[in-house]
Amino acid sequence: QVRLVESGGGSVQAGGSLRLSCVASGLSYGGNCMGWFRQAPGKSREEVAISDSDGSTSYADSVSGRFTISKDNAKNTLYLQMNNLEPEDTAMYYCALERGECTYCSTGHWCQREYWGEGTTVTISS
Repeated sequence: QVRLVESGGGSVQAGGSLRLSCVASGLSYGGNCMGWFRQAPGKSREEVAISDSDGSTSYADSVSGRFTISKDNAKNTLYLQMNNLEPEDTAMYYCALERGECTYCSTGHWCQREYWGEGTTVTISS
């Protein structure tokens, strides 16, 4: 019923920029918890950026200052503006959504991720 579709991935040189989009459908418009994750080959999945239902945001230390997450609640659409890209940013990027407010585990990480997109590939060459 609920679907998330990512777009905007591609191949760019180091120092370049990309803008990822995630469109959610099958649920009511309004405030939801949405975020971006990424997984490089042979590496574990990691949180990149989170946007809570109230608009508050958080970032992984590795992308802070370079990436900006934003959301259009009326359209249930999430964005990730990625600047000053580095080869280490190469990964499959996934969008996730939880209806309503984000639910955080005792570790402080967002752990109640109800829905996932299929991902979009980002490749950064040096």
